[in-house]
Amino acid sequence: MDCLDLLIADHNRFRGTFKRFQEAQEAENVAEMSSLSNLLAQDLVIHTTIEEEIFYTATHDLSEEIGETIDEGLQEHHVADVLVEEMKPLQAGDPEWVAKMTVLIESVEHHIDEEEAELFPSVRSATDADFRENLGQKMDHRRSQMGFPTVDEREQLSLDKLKELATEQQIAGRSTASKEELAAAVDTR
Repeated sequence: MDCLDLLIADHNRFRGTFKRFQEAQEAENVAEMSSLSNLLAQDLVIHTTIEEEIFYTATHDLSEEIGETIDEGLQEHHVADVLVEEMKPLQAGDPEWVAKMTVLIESVEHHIDEEEAELFPSVRSATDADFRENLGQKMDHRRSQMGFPTVDEREQLSLDKLKELATEQQIAGRSTASKEELAAAVDTR
């Protein structure tokens, strides 16, 4: 799978997690909020690891513009890491915990929107499909080392099952996604 499509699939899963968190917050379902916060923290570790170890490393020097965007992205990852750490000792549902989770969501939304609008088009223009496919395979393999099922494993599911999971997880873009895109986005853990 193309590395950019893989990262966008992660972004769409994050967007679904954000929406589910906001619904749980409106329903004052602290247990669900806590569960989704933990899921987001795990997914952020996996996502930022594959970006930093593989994607950013391989694309940083393609152009000055790409390098600057990646440098900013690394700082945004740091902010997310700090917020996740600051939330750990707090009681789920407490005002400070909710405020930090809100800022984390807003920060990650900004980061993924910026990557998709600025970084990804620049990387797509500066690379060929084989480069991006090779990078995507490396990233998917690294994710699997961290406990996230590979796209190939998830593609073994039927299209109906993938659609069902995407609906449950409120994956952004699910209505127009291909089977491969759904397989990349859904969480089967």
